[in-house]
Amino acid sequence: MKFKPLAFLSLSAIAFLIACKNPAEKKQQTAANPIIGTWQLVSGATITKGQSQANSYPKDQQMIKIINDTHFAFLNHIMNTAKDSSNKFDAGGGRYTLKGDQYTEHLDYYKDKAWEGKPFTFTLTFSGDTLIQKGIEKVEGTGIDRVVIEKYLKVK
Repeated sequence: MKFKPLAFLSLSAIAFLIACKNPAEKKQQTAANPIIGTWQLVSGATITKGQSQANSYPKDQQMIKIINDTHFAFLNHIMNTAKDSSNKFDAGGGRYTLKGDQYTEHLDYYKDKAWEGKPFTFTLTFSGDTLIQKGIEKVEGTGIDRVVIEKYLKVK
């Protein structure tokens, strides 16, 4: 059988077009799973042993959470710090599951290995472009056992 470049290019182009999602499909997918997107943390609170503590996030600190079909990642840093390795930065991520309003993060990557491999389940509430997640952060052997409430705004 003789190789035909035109036939190969035609088949390649067809395969490429089939693989691409059109914008309407992407919009439909996001509507079906409203958690998909980029979210900026605007406020949070923790409740430890019945004591509440509001966490106001200063303007010089920024945290985002990025969620796709199967994975999440969070990135947190202080905006106005040294431009060397002393800059405070935190990040993590992994797989997630979503069943109704129950969102479970499976933390596969984090700087503190004691947190890795742990599931963290949150109840989600949506109001327009606002996402509120409430759940328990408990990490055996670290003393971490608290309720966490975080409010995010969708980044456009």
